[in-house]
Amino acid sequence: MTEREEQVRLREYLRDKGDALPLPEVRARVAASFEAMEALLGPVTAERAAERPWPGEWSIHEVVDHLLLTHAPSLSELRDLLANRRPAGPPIPAGLQSADPFATPWGEVRAALVTQHAEVLRALDGARDAPTDARAPVIAVINVREADGRQAPLHWVEEIAWKAYAVFAFRLHTLDHITQVKKILGAARARAGRPAG
Repeated sequence: MTEREEQVRLREYLRDKGDALPLPEVRARVAASFEAMEALLGPVTAERAAERPWPGEWSIHEVVDHLLLTHAPSLSELRDLLANRRPAGPPIPAGLQSADPFATPWGEVRAALVTQHAEVLRALDGARDAPTDARAPVIAVINVREADGRQAPLHWVEEIAWKAYAVFAFRLHTLDHITQVKKILGAARARAGRPAG
């Protein structure tokens, strides 16, 4: 199968903004994305977090539930990579969600995300800034423009080392969902004519 330009660009990004950077810069980039998400979620009420912007789309509560479910195994895989072990099992699925995302109250979900962020940063703080041979398979998903002009998701499995993994699983994933949360808040503002939060 011929590689698409978007696949090559992602690989180059993970090399340049992950593998090629010193550990303190990787950690700072991951931390900045976590701080941005926490600041965005801080003023969001439980009522606003539960609202779905469009039929069939996730609410903010469901987005955070997804992050919690995805970051937990990602942290385990990062620890494996830091110990120069290939994570066992298949790549983490792209759309993880609890059977009942609303079973845990919003305040607890938001607090759990902050705790999880701190655990990821502690793992990076304890890392040795040296390459390892271990690689983890991850499912990359990006939107691409098809020949007919429509946008469609492209999925593939990419094998990456620990710095690229930290950037991919935590920074890029968080930034992607920051964009999603901002769209949800914007839709709520437009619909209700009120400020976000």
